[in-house]
Formats: sequence, C-alpha cells, structure tokens
Amino acid sequence: MSRSNIVSTFLEYQKRIVKPAKEAILAASPSDNITTTASIVSQQYSPAKRLGHLLAEELKNNPHFYVFSPDETTSNKIDEVFQVEKRAWNLPREEWDLPEDANGRIIEMLSENVLFSTMTGHIMNGEPAMMTSYEAFFPVITSQILQQIKFFKQCNETSWRPKYPAVNLLSTSTCWRQDHNGYTHQSPALISTLLSIPSALSNCLFPIDDVAAEAAYHFMMKTKNVVNLTTFNKIDEPRFINEVHAKKQLENGGASIFRSISDDYPDIVIVGVGDLVSKEAILALKLIKQDIPNLKLRFVNIAALTYRGIGTTKRKLSKQEFDEIFTTSAPIIANFHGYPETLENILENYTSRSRLRVHGYIEEGSTTTPFEMLRRNAASRYDLAIDIARLCGQTQLVDKYLKIMANNYHYAVENGEDIIK
Repeated sequence: MSRSNIVSTFLEYQKRIVKPAKEAILAASPSDNITTTASIVSQQYSPAKRLGHLLAEELKNNPHFYVFSPDETTSNKIDEVFQVEKRAWNLPREEWDLPEDANGRIIEMLSENVLFSTMTGHIMNGEPAMMTSYEAFFPVITSQILQQIKFFKQCNETSWRPKYPAVNLLSTSTCWRQDHNGYTHQSPALISTLLSIPSALSNCLFPIDDVAAEAAYHFMMKTKNVVNLTTFNKIDEPRFINEVHAKKQLENGGASIFRSISDDYPDIVIVGVGDLVSKEAILALKLIKQDIPNLKLRFVNIAALTYRGIGTTKRKLSKQEFDEIFTTSAPIIANFHGYPETLENILENYTSRSRLRVHGYIEEGSTTTPFEMLRRNAASRYDLAIDIARLCGQTQLVDKYLKIMANNYHYAVENGEDIIK
C-alpha cells in the first residue's frame, strides 16, 4: 500500500467508530495454535534501583539533601538510601526497625500532605530534596503542588526572591504494574494536571529505562523554581539507550528517533512516552516488521513533556524539529503512560489531530496480570499493531492479533499469569 493510501485510510479510520478489540477478545475462544512472535531479550535493569543508588550517593555527599517518602521506601526499591543514612525517628525503637536517628535525613510518614509541606519548607531554605510516592497517591497533594507553582511564578516576577531548588517528585508503583493492589492504586492524574497549567513551570519526565532515569535525576537536581515529576516503574526492564543519548534527548527538545530500529521516510511513525508503554510500542514495531516487512516504520521516544509542548521548560521542541522527527504527514500511532487526551492535546500544537491515534490509560483498572492490564486499556503491542494493520487493510492480521490476545486473556483468567511476556 502506498504512503498516500495509508494516510487516506487513516483519515477514514479516525472518522468512524471501530469496534473495541476488548469486545472481540471477550467473545473469542482460546486458540492453542496462536503463539507470540515478538519479544525483547536483554539484560534487565530497574530504574527505581538506579535512582535509589543516586539518592544514596547524594545523601552521602550532601549533608543538606533530604529524601521524603511514605512508608514505601523499600517497596519502591530505593532502599539503598538506608545503607548511607538513617530514617528520622525520636521515639522508642525495636530491634527489627530500619536504621533510625533523631537527626536522620530520610523522612518517612504515611501522609503525603505532611511530607510535601515539610519538603517545601526545606526547599525554602535553599536546600535540595526529593519526594517519592505511589503514582496513584501523588494526586492527594495536588492543591499543595499548585500553590507551590503559584509561588514559583511570583518568585520569577519578583527581583529580590532567590532561585529555589525545584520540587522534585519521583512517581513509581504506577498504574501499569499494580498486579496485586488493583484499581484503587491506578491513577496517572497528576501528569494531566501539571501539563494543563499555563504558568508553564512543570516538567513531566518519562525515562524509558534506567539510563534515562539517571539523566532525569541530574536534570531535576539542576533545575530551579519548577516542579519536576518523573514517572517510572520499579521492575527490571530492558535498557534501550546510552548515557549520551539520554542526556541529549532531554537537552534537545525531549524527543528522539531510535535509528537502529527505524526506517528513513517512514509510512507510519510509532511513538512511546513512558517506560512500559514504550517497550510495547517497540514490540509492536517488531511485530509489524515481521508481518508487513515492506512497510516503513519509525520509532520515536518522547522523554519529556511540558505545558503545550514536547520537551522541558528549558527547551521545547520546535515545530520545525517536530516535522523533522515525526514527518509532516505520516500517521502517528502513540502509546502514552497517562490519559490519551493529555498527549493528544500537546501533539495538536504541532500537527493535525487527524494524524493521531493515541493509546494510554483509559481508566480500565483491575487486579490482573501485566499484559492483561495493557490489553484492558488498549495499550498493548497488539493493540498498536492492530491500528497499523487496519491502516494497511490487513484484516487477516487484525484477526490474528485478536486471537493472540484472546488466547492470553483466557489463559490469564484460569492461571493468573500471562502467556505474553
């Protein structure tokens, strides 16, 4: 199929309502003959553990640095901090307690409200800090964060106010991997809130792997008078980029082409924003490459978003740069960590909404397996591949992918685990 035909098909596809894959899957019966054909095999690394190491180094080298966390420092896999610093505690201790001291610089309390208030007081002293929490519970302090943004805005307009260290938020245990906690622990709402504030003093960072997480950490530590929200998962995942790529991506507008898996002059651009959803997008590309080998595809990773733009408050992607990376006319199939409309609203500042098909978290939560969580929200590799197959008029591939997902669904219901890894 030619490039012009693909674009035309995409425009028509956007106009009509496509029967949700979810309905087709639930109605289908399992097929033992269907197997998966795309996987990523490599060493696995945890972004959370890498950030835990960086936090430990900061605590060791900077006596003014504090870490603020609910009682989930260990659960969130940043517990290397306990090897170099103690938890603040001045009440009786038990032998099983973690290292504690009245002067400890790890502040643990199961109250995001109190933690945030205490952290902002510390920041007002001109001293750096970071706060971590489960993604679903950061929205608890939304009003406090917005007040801090208002304060930063007025600081920037007042000559005698100093530049304060950024409010740095580490958001993990995300909506995509709440295998045992379920729906109550699934909400990327703070991302949408921060990206909607016109004062443009927020950065939402989405490191694709542990290397990118380190680049995000160094970016956060250098910024002033902004709120930085970095969202990542704590599980071990593949490593995709090196340190130079990760650093330049944040410095040069927040988006980059993964050349090693991309074609020049692509028919379709596949986009990932977030670690797990980017992995699914890359796997979708690999699937389509196997099944439609002549189709030209490009993978673009977005590492940062800010108000009405890709990139950061320091450096947004320009319209010219967007056209160079995303082309001026190819359909864009995106997989986003948060709510799809949030990314759509940003991308339409660069291009026509008619080019866009954005997947993401659509509030279909549950206590379920990792792949089924993606499938329920139409954010799996097969959901993206179905979009592309439909654009190319490959109905047999659509049926094939639906059967693969149906097979996994029935297996997961009966066995509590996925076939698709």
